Amino acid sequence: MRTFISKSRFGKVFAFAIFSYIGCQYTALAQSGSVADPKEPKLAVILNSGEATVSLIDMPSRKVIKTVPVGKEPHHLMITPDQKTLLIANAAGNDVDLMNPTSGEITGKIPNIIDPYQIGYSPNYKWFIANGNRLDRVDVYHAQGADLKLAKSIKLGKTPSHVAFTADSKIAFITLQDSNELAAIDLDTQTVIWKMPTGKVPAGVWMTPGDQYLLIGITGEDNVQVIDWKNRKEVKRIYTGKGAHNFRPLGDKKHVFLSNRIASTISLINMQTLEKVGDITGLPAGPDDMEITPDGKTLWVTFRFSKKVGVIDIPSMKLQTVIPVGKSPHGVFFTPRAGWE
Repeated sequence: MRTFISKSRFGKVFAFAIFSYIGCQYTALAQSGSVADPKEPKLAVILNSGEATVSLIDMPSRKVIKTVPVGKEPHHLMITPDQKTLLIANAAGNDVDLMNPTSGEITGKIPNIIDPYQIGYSPNYKWFIANGNRLDRVDVYHAQGADLKLAKSIKLGKTPSHVAFTADSKIAFITLQDSNELAAIDLDTQTVIWKMPTGKVPAGVWMTPGDQYLLIGITGEDNVQVIDWKNRKEVKRIYTGKGAHNFRPLGDKKHVFLSNRIASTISLINMQTLEKVGDITGLPAGPDDMEITPDGKTLWVTFRFSKKVGVIDIPSMKLQTVIPVGKSPHGVFFTPRAGWE
């Protein structure tokens, strides 16, 4: 049986209260009309990084309806600011495919985006970052939607991985997996401001509300490193599970999910107390990227080592369904979705 698990009876009661509170908050939002878009998403887009394809899943039936070829090693994806075009970054293909996010139709391609492993827009949509995981570089682009113009290519340490931004879009933070470092880049000048050491194999990076702390998934260990980035020092470690990897906020501005790839669990972290409040266990191997439906009730997750996608009921914290997809599924996307806060 796959259940939500805490270490003590008190922990179970506390965690049940947390999730009950979360469920009530989303119910209240839906009833008040505060949810931006109450429509249910129909199409889930899954990137199969090991075979250069995209699986399109009909979400109501939870079945793959089509497999679409794309460039080599599609790892991550990003919606354009107008919400009309999905950018699929093909790291080994050195290009970006353009997809209609609701129909799954490939509508074009942006060539000569070199080694785009991880991608992201700054909060003001002025800048677009492409982390060159293979080539040890970060490319900063001037962005106008899907129109990208290279501003500067920056050589960094080994294996640039994930990216986070300050709310004012002044600084981009890059984790360097094989250098065990965090780098800060001034976006206006495209220069490296500083670097600092991290734990082993830093991957996902997430900014807490108010730009207070950076959370880093330390994939080579079993924890999240909390960084006071303004003073460049570690605040604490939050122990989660082996292979602590990537983040997806719940959407309530208080909690964030973290996938633990080696432990095959997903942890929930309170960003205010900087504590883990629970785990989802009994999952297939290699949970990685995650997405949440707009009602805040369902978490979709890719399993890199299992050729599967999972659907988790958030109120009960139970795995409902697994869906077979292609080799090494990584990025996942659908629209509408819960807010990234």
